[in-house]
Amino acid sequence: MKTPYIWKNWKFIEWDKTLDHNITHSLHYGSWVFEWIRFYPTENWPKIFKLKEHIDRLFYSASVMNMDIPFSKEEIIQATIELVSKSETESGYIRPIIYFGYGKMWLNPAGAPIDIAISAWAWGKYLSEDPISVKIPSIRRIDPQTIPMWAKICGNYANSILASLEIKKWWFDEWLLLDTQGFIAEWPGENIFFVKWNKVFTPTAWTILPWITRSTIIQLFKDKFDIEVKEKRISPKELWDFDEAFFVWTAAEVTPIGTITDEEWNKYSYNTKDKNSYTQKIKNIYDDVVKWKDKTYLEWLS
Repeated sequence: MKTPYIWKNWKFIEWDKTLDHNITHSLHYGSWVFEWIRFYPTENWPKIFKLKEHIDRLFYSASVMNMDIPFSKEEIIQATIELVSKSETESGYIRPIIYFGYGKMWLNPAGAPIDIAISAWAWGKYLSEDPISVKIPSIRRIDPQTIPMWAKICGNYANSILASLEIKKWWFDEWLLLDTQGFIAEWPGENIFFVKWNKVFTPTAWTILPWITRSTIIQLFKDKFDIEVKEKRISPKELWDFDEAFFVWTAAEVTPIGTITDEEWNKYSYNTKDKNSYTQKIKNIYDDVVKWKDKTYLEWLS
């Protein structure tokens, strides 16, 4: 379901009337930067989860691309809130993008105008509520020595597209990339966590984008269970040693993983459906936080 408007460069424009010139730099070279943000229904009105943190990272990504943004963070935050208030849905996704507009076609975009647009629409959960099946493809995660990994740059996602095309030839729900040294990285949209007894592990922030949901889950494990999540390099050979595995991401929220199949087609199964598993517990806690049922973290909601 689309919303009535898109915010672009100070104006609310009807959804079907937002057009860009074909000779737009970012369209040709993937130099857009963007964010995924979710808003949820609550007991009074829709609330946006960690809006400030997402806009902070949006501006960081823009700085990596040397974009001179003609708006302040506060203006973009306010525009986002106004857009959601004009929407026709109580829950959905927000996509702010910053890009080099029409005017330059060289690789170096210096001198091209900077455009900003924000869209919002209703869209359900990205992955299933049930434990999913995951495959490790042959494609490797982009090496951090080639491009800053902490920036959300659209061009990076060609890596994700290639992995997706490979995996969708089979019956798997999702894929899990290894880095160029053979350690577990992430799906480029989701971070991964593993549980062994009362210990929780996640890959180090080397070849991954440390998502905002990831930091939220780390804090919730500390606050709710007094568990310090350990960041470490994890080899595929260690997959058999874990009891639980789950993805986290703004769109996927907390998604239980039922099985992971490695490159040699060895399959590892995880106990994530049990209501007493840490996966299900943290999934329920996260859901309560973003929907304002747990009011401990009100500062996370706009």
